[in-house]
This record gives sequence, C-alpha cells and structure tokens, in this order.
Amino acid sequence: MLTKEQIAQRIAKEVKNGQYINLGIGIPTLVANYIPKHLDVVLQSENGLLGIGPFPTEDQVDPDLINAGKQTITMVPGSAIFNSAESFAMIRGGHVHLTILGAMEVSENGDIANWKIPGKMVKGMGGAMDLVASAKNIIVAMQHCSKDGQSKLLPECSLPITGIKCVKKIVSDLAVLEIAPEGGFILKERAPGVSVEEIKSKTAGKLIIYGEIPEMTFD
Repeated sequence: MLTKEQIAQRIAKEVKNGQYINLGIGIPTLVANYIPKHLDVVLQSENGLLGIGPFPTEDQVDPDLINAGKQTITMVPGSAIFNSAESFAMIRGGHVHLTILGAMEVSENGDIANWKIPGKMVKGMGGAMDLVASAKNIIVAMQHCSKDGQSKLLPECSLPITGIKCVKKIVSDLAVLEIAPEGGFILKERAPGVSVEEIKSKTAGKLIIYGEIPEMTFD
C-alpha cells in the first residue's frame, strides 16, 4: 500500500501547467512538495493565500504564514496575501482549476462526504462545500478502507454529503480510479504489489475493470 507521501506524489502527476490549485487539509497539503519544478502553477488557500510553496525547513518557519489547516508554509516570489472573503470569491467564481481534497467516503456516482461524522464535534464545514461546487476538477486523496477495514468507496455515501456528482478521480493507498459517467469506479492503476483481486475485495461500490491494470510509477 502507498504511504501518504506516495499518494501525494502520484496526485502531483495530475497537475498541469498554468493551473490554480486548492489543496485541502491532510494528505492534499503534501502535494505541494512534489509538484515538478518546471510547472508554473499557483496554489491557493481559503484563508487568503495565492502562491504557496513547499513546507518550510526548520530555518524557514514563519508562524505568521499558515494554510487553511493551520500548518506553517512558505510563499513563492510573486505570492499574495488577502482576506478570506476574497479567497472565497475566487473559489465561487470558478477560478480554481483543480481541487484536491481528502474524504471519509466517496460514492460510485462521484458524491463526496468529508466534513462531518454524526455525533462527533466539528468546528464547521470549512471551505469544502464551496470548493466541490465550484472547482472544474476534483481529485480525492484518501485511504481505501477505514481503520476497521470497511471500504470507503461505496454505492452510496452513508455520512453527510459535502457535494454530489463532483469527484472526477480518486488516488487511494491501493489504486487510482476514475468515476464513470454512468456511475462506478474505473480502475486505472494499482499500487505496487497490490493485486486487482485485493482492490476488488476492498471496494464496496461498483468496480469497472478494462484489460490489464498497470502498476503506478513514481518517475
């Protein structure tokens, strides 16, 4: 199975030149460390940042520079800082090309649940609902199964929904999958050493397999 860093590294291969990208809390924030240097992209954060760089080394830490997940970050030349109202205007205006989010559940229709578990205290839904309603492309970074071994890729989400029919691609610790237009998880790649049979057994939703499934590479 992939580590969290490897999930982020694989997702970084989906990034295209010239994109404005929002990285959600958790695994998605790690993607900033793996974006190829030759690409000119701008990372955006809901708390009012444009131009986020990789995580800082110990001598680069500035406690006043944090992302939406309250992690310290670096800023690249030409970056900008502004209030969160302007940041959400960018999101709601459809100016973010790619959003990378974590999820607790994804359905075979592309629904996502990632903001609340009933009965547990949460501070709020954050920017997730705005992001999934507005971004042109949404990729989910997640563990394929819960800690008790239950699949998180389901026929229907059981947790409160963040957005419907919005997820395009999932990179889990087992596989890369795309959402089929008619519903279902299309298996595109498998993690090194992980068999198609294992992915089948750990995917509760409809799994669609076409031909031989290649292993992921991390060139």
